[in-house]
Amino acid sequence: MPILKTTPVLQDYLWGGNKLTRLFGRVASGACVAESWEVSVHPAGESVVNGKKLSDAIAETQNFVDRNNHPFPVLIKYIDAAQNLSVQVHPNDEFAQQYENDNGKTEMWYIISADPDAGIYCGLRQAVTPALFAEAAQNGTVEKFLNFIPVRAGDCFLIRAGTVHAIGAGCVICEIQQNSNVTYRVYDYNRRGADGKPRELHLEKALRVIDFEKFVDRTGSTPFERVEGGRMRLLTRCRYFTCRELDLAGEFRNVNENSFTALNVISGSGTACGLSFVAGDSFILPCGEQLVLEGEAKVILTGRPEEV
Repeated sequence: MPILKTTPVLQDYLWGGNKLTRLFGRVASGACVAESWEVSVHPAGESVVNGKKLSDAIAETQNFVDRNNHPFPVLIKYIDAAQNLSVQVHPNDEFAQQYENDNGKTEMWYIISADPDAGIYCGLRQAVTPALFAEAAQNGTVEKFLNFIPVRAGDCFLIRAGTVHAIGAGCVICEIQQNSNVTYRVYDYNRRGADGKPRELHLEKALRVIDFEKFVDRTGSTPFERVEGGRMRLLTRCRYFTCRELDLAGEFRNVNENSFTALNVISGSGTACGLSFVAGDSFILPCGEQLVLEGEAKVILTGRPEEV
């Protein structure tokens, strides 16, 4: 099967803005484009290839994902945070499968762009008891416990299930996550949804899954190394996915015998297996197929935990 170009699903959550329209041409019927689900088989928003659901296209090809025909493991999004997202946490697989009939959610954030002084909240500044954290969440002072990290384009963060976090206003990110849509809101700045009511919080469940120890960064990004056709670095690797950043400058060829490869074009232009691309485009290539990229571009390559 040749490489597949995906058509995203757009989400207009209240905290979104218009940067995905300016950067990548994403236009929605609502007031904003908060998220563009680029590569997704999740029923909450499934991307399309060649007029059919991505899940159907995957099912048509034996061993599309890997040599053992595992389920598709990731959901890839572009996110524009015009306002702070809620302070939130995601459960691990065991908890999510028991209580939500979904997967847990470990995720990676790659910073596409960031306004001056923009940042993220990632984990806790110091260990804290669940009781103190719950009290702060209820009285609106929970940010005092959160680990704030200023960010700039090209930064990368691995956010494991159980890590309390929030994307700060002014950040545009590419998020690679487990195939899941489970989020527990801890604090939401007393915002109201489209129905005029305060958005639902999930503090009881959140307190059962949060890691209350001081945050330790386990992203593991490496420096760039020269490869034929540009340079490449590891962004992060975990039990669910491996992500690399390719600075394409010419022609790059690779065959991954162990995994599908998802491609997200962050900037630049060129061709992917003969198909033209520009910034914002996304593709997916089945396991074992040859990837050929030509052009000048920054591309994120995602696969299963084996080498990309």
